[in-house]
Amino acid sequence: MKSFFKLLNTVNKKVLPSLYKKDPSKLTKLEQAITGYRYWVLLKSLD
Repeated sequence: MKSFFKLLNTVNKKVLPSLYKKDPSKLTKLEQAITGYRYWVLLKSLD
């Protein structure tokens, strides 16, 4: 299962936008969802 999340994390890095330079309080709901999803996948890939 961990290898699946590592692969998914790699795909996310290439496909999804990087939002780390933006102020978190000014993100739209979609951008917040993308950030949360990327964070969740990252944590799962590190476990």
